[in-house]
Amino acid sequence: MAIGERIHFFRNLRGMTQKYLGTLIGFPEKSADVRLAQYETGTRTPKADLTAALAQALDVAPQALAVPDIDSQIGLMHTLFTLEDVYGITVGEIDGEVCLRINKDKGHTTNDLLKMLAAWQEQSAKLAAGEISKEDYDRWRYYYPKYDTTQIWAKVPSQELSDALVEQFRDKLKDM
Repeated sequence: MAIGERIHFFRNLRGMTQKYLGTLIGFPEKSADVRLAQYETGTRTPKADLTAALAQALDVAPQALAVPDIDSQIGLMHTLFTLEDVYGITVGEIDGEVCLRINKDKGHTTNDLLKMLAAWQEQSAKLAAGEISKEDYDRWRYYYPKYDTTQIWAKVPSQELSDALVEQFRDKLKDM
């Protein structure tokens, strides 16, 4: 989620209008809503000092607004928090181990995510069982969703190709 989307999310969460938040961080009242709209839509990107002011006004850490940096543990945590907001992913405990859970009631987006995670888990299980190599597993992950045959976005032959194949094998099909 981009910084503009995060600003929009937290502004709505706090029940603020664009004009109110804009004036709160020091924009002139006449243009406060327009200026804030530019940041929320991604037309403009706030610099560090403005991000800090927005974070303070929204009562969040600046990292909660910034595009996540998953190369740091704090950045990764804020990425996980964003995933909670967007996809309903929550932290829980199963058999004494900390785990991530997906709230199935979050809607259509969550159901799609569950399907994707199930496909990933399937590939991981195949790797663990020795059914596929580490190279196959990595190819599946790094080219995702290209090699995922469990989902609707998997490539299937076009109708034209299907029709051509049927035509070519029509005589053989009659014999069956």
